[in-house]
Amino acid sequence: MKQRFLFIFLVLIAVNTSQAQGKTTRIGYIDMEYILENVSDYKEAKSQLELKAQKWKQEIEAKKLNINTLKENLKTEKALLTKELIDERETEIKFQENEMLEYQQKQFGADGNLMRQKSALAKPIQDQVFTAVQDIAEAKNYDFIFDKSSDLTMLFSNKRFDISDQVLRVLNRTEKREQLTKKQLKDQEAKESKENAIDENPAMADRQKALDEKKSAREKLIEDRRLEQEAKKKEYDDRRKAIQAEREAKKNGTVSEPAKTTEAAKTTEATKTGETAKPAATTTDPAATEPAVDKAAERQKLYEQRKKELEERRKKILEEREAAKKAKEAETQKTNTTNN
Repeated sequence: MKQRFLFIFLVLIAVNTSQAQGKTTRIGYIDMEYILENVSDYKEAKSQLELKAQKWKQEIEAKKLNINTLKENLKTEKALLTKELIDERETEIKFQENEMLEYQQKQFGADGNLMRQKSALAKPIQDQVFTAVQDIAEAKNYDFIFDKSSDLTMLFSNKRFDISDQVLRVLNRTEKREQLTKKQLKDQEAKESKENAIDENPAMADRQKALDEKKSAREKLIEDRRLEQEAKKKEYDDRRKAIQAEREAKKNGTVSEPAKTTEAAKTTEATKTGETAKPAATTTDPAATEPAVDKAAERQKLYEQRKKELEERRKKILEEREAAKKAKEAETQKTNTTNN
């Protein structure tokens, strides 16, 4: 505790001295726990360690259950046992209790397997983090960089001084550079330069955030249009299939009642104009006609149902599109207000 306050005191003295000399002091901090949780290798190894710890806990619970069983048996049979047997069983129970406590301390104690393996797991990544912090501090002229998750108590920390994401990018870049070609490496360096510029300028970071939001809204609008086009195409295909099915039904003589009515109207019109109408194809078996009529009616019903579903889907897409448009307009208005 004394060392912590001494360290804070020295930092404050250094900051005041720098300000007195007219020099701007740059201070940043990292969150080591946040960084570790976002490193894929650490997360995978930590999951395996947690499985080990769970197995150790199960073994301890099994030992406890066995000890409790021995105690219950002794309590039940105590009246029937001699003093020597009672002492022998109590000694056995005590031995197993001590053994269980030693095992628990060995696995979960302050210097147990869990803590040692956690430390060994985090150390290589912590070394990389320290190297990345030094590189960032030298490149961007930081005077102090703290670790938020350490013993140093930070009563307040402004998010804009948090360089944890910058450290993560450095770690990821180091890992990716080994797998990149020259062209990809050049593109990566350009991207890194842009990210560094954004980190240095909070106003640019806000502007980049607004651009990213606009890009997301634009991509959503494009996706909505694509869905709308797919819905229209599906509706057209369904209509075409229904018309083709109706033509096939007419060709086979298994037309629905509306089609028969239309055919009868055509025949009447031909009779009025003095033309001889060709007899419509009919089937000699009424029982064979009825199933065909039912199938045509079922197809018509299915077509109507699909048409209704497509209409509802198109309506929903249009509503989402309108909502995205309003959100985009609101964002544009907000950006203009901020710029003004």
